[in-house]
Amino acid sequence: MGPRAATERFLSAYPDAPSYQAELYGSLAATGKGHLTDRAIREVCEKHGKKVEILWFPEVFKPFHPNALTMKALGEDSSVLSEQTYYSVGGGKIVEEGETDKGPESVYPKEKCGTMSRLLKYCSDEGMQIWEVALECEGPDIIDYIKEVWMVMQDAIIRGINNEGVLPGGLKLQRKAASCYTKARDFSGPLGGTSLPLAYALAVSEENAGGGQIVTAPTCGSCGVLPSVLYYMKKQYDLGDERMIRALLTAGMIGNIVKENGSISGAEVGCQGEVGVACAMAGGAAAQLLGGSVYQIEYAAEMGLEHHLGLTCDPMKGLVQIPCIERNAMAAMRSLDHAVFALMSDGRHKVSFDAAVEVMMETGQALPSLYRETSMGGLALLK
Repeated sequence: MGPRAATERFLSAYPDAPSYQAELYGSLAATGKGHLTDRAIREVCEKHGKKVEILWFPEVFKPFHPNALTMKALGEDSSVLSEQTYYSVGGGKIVEEGETDKGPESVYPKEKCGTMSRLLKYCSDEGMQIWEVALECEGPDIIDYIKEVWMVMQDAIIRGINNEGVLPGGLKLQRKAASCYTKARDFSGPLGGTSLPLAYALAVSEENAGGGQIVTAPTCGSCGVLPSVLYYMKKQYDLGDERMIRALLTAGMIGNIVKENGSISGAEVGCQGEVGVACAMAGGAAAQLLGGSVYQIEYAAEMGLEHHLGLTCDPMKGLVQIPCIERNAMAAMRSLDHAVFALMSDGRHKVSFDAAVEVMMETGQALPSLYRETSMGGLALLK
């Protein structure tokens, strides 16, 4: 998503060049083919009737972020007319070389909700829920957008539990969601119901691996966790879509705090920044749907981060398949456990959400680069 957006931006700025060159660096190059990065770039250029040459530099890391893309506009004699480097920092967001921050000013005031502790204080002072703060900051128009997000999430689940066959990419991995869903509906006993969110998470993650439409929550690699939990809660407790919209607003606030104070990029901090954050978002949303207080919501979200600390990002062949798909399913089930655990307490606990974000960043930076979405170590080396 990031490279696609960067290519669109560059071609809009320099539309008259005869041809273009895209240089992929670091993690973006190492896992680019598995993430369909080259296809995304080519599709944008073809849409504009332009030719592009793609070069790969997996062992060269730019200083700002491991996911780097340099776009060059070329003249008739292949001379460089202009160039710009972009960084894909997670969830489809891009930052241009030379920007002093990670994008435009946030609509969320730092003094109100820049951290979880500030958000909880504001909620307590004003008697508000977390989702109400999101609505206050974003304005009423956000509701239509969240409705679309929820629709896309549900559609991905429905497609995923019906699609079968082998996923593309070379691992010859069979889709499992349809089979799991069929078995889950027939399971009996206390463990029966818990298998449904597992099937839903597989469905969305397999859709992502197959190039289908999904919602970054907070990233493509972790897209199955939040929709599976919400869909399960909706079906299990017969909840209306209005409740789902509020839960999504809360989940978004949780993810935004991590993005602003930490990272949601597997290339920067490992999979703890993707699946771990998704688990935090889903756990907090589930706690809200179960009637939890803002403090219990924070506790459930904190556990999502705490219990994924150190999780590596080492996908086989650079594909978002192994271990990514199963991780989504496990994190979905774990987030429900976190919500229940938080509701069994009064919300008081020792490790704050903000502290967990800080430790996640420290842990991610301490991970060797071969365990941060480079496909140079760990499971990625298995044949």
